Amino acid sequence: MKNSLVQEKNQRVVTFLNRQEVDFLDKMGKDALFSTGCKLSRAKLIAWLVDFMKALNINGQGIKSERDFDNRIKGVLGKT
Repeated sequence: MKNSLVQEKNQRVVTFLNRQEVDFLDKMGKDALFSTGCKLSRAKLIAWLVDFMKALNINGQGIKSERDFDNRIKGVLGKT
């Protein structure tokens, strides 16, 4: 039986972030660059955050607001 290679196709997602959010992502990228020599893009950081949420089995059920979302994440992490 042949092993088939499944290629993952990246999709483009447009986000609307405020200045503080963009600055935060840029700072994370710069911190990584200066501490490890590896450059991290905003897109890669966002993708990793999505993967992390998936690993925590966080879904959208019952979430109506940012506060609901924040509480869900804190609950999963044990920080109520």
